[in-house]
Amino acid sequence: MKLHGYFRSSAAYRVRIALNLKGLGAEHLPHHLRKGEQCAPAYLAINPQGLVPALENDGGAVLTQSVAIIEWLDETHPNPPLLPKDPLRRAKVRAFALAIACDTHPVQNLKVLARLRELGLAEEKVQDWAAWVNREGLSACETLIRDEPGPFCFGDAPTLADLCLVPQLANARRFGVDVSAYPRLLKAEAAAKALPAFADAAPEKQPDAE
Repeated sequence: MKLHGYFRSSAAYRVRIALNLKGLGAEHLPHHLRKGEQCAPAYLAINPQGLVPALENDGGAVLTQSVAIIEWLDETHPNPPLLPKDPLRRAKVRAFALAIACDTHPVQNLKVLARLRELGLAEEKVQDWAAWVNREGLSACETLIRDEPGPFCFGDAPTLADLCLVPQLANARRFGVDVSAYPRLLKAEAAAKALPAFADAAPEKQPDAE
């Protein structure tokens, strides 16, 4: 398999964790987002959205969107499972993950922040926007799992929820968010980062880290 990504991309970070948890190898192909390499014609032929990650499987099929990639990995390599068998629990895990992957991360990512700058917002306002988005999303996520015993987001093993949470907390810190306001999320993060699959997927451990 080939994983197209960027060391700091939280979406690619999610997929790296999933691959590690499943014990799957992949050739990592970096595309420097700040240099616009994701918009090169050769990459747009792979992913017309010009986003990372994209995963090419061993048969040459291309998958895009991190959550879709992770669910495909979970369906084709079911151990360890990243979604509960119980339909209600599975829906709760997905809801938490999508609160990050759909409603929080996209509106504070590089593409959106660049557009805010193009519209004339001062850099201080751009950074404030990113921090606000993170606080809004993480506050909701804290409430969503407030009564879950843990130590992970949903029980005693990592799920899709944890794969989305850990990269988003890293994003929040980069934008100066005081994450101590989210003790339940930090409990899940600590449990996750104690696992080699999470630690080895961290941005600073990647070959293309700046």
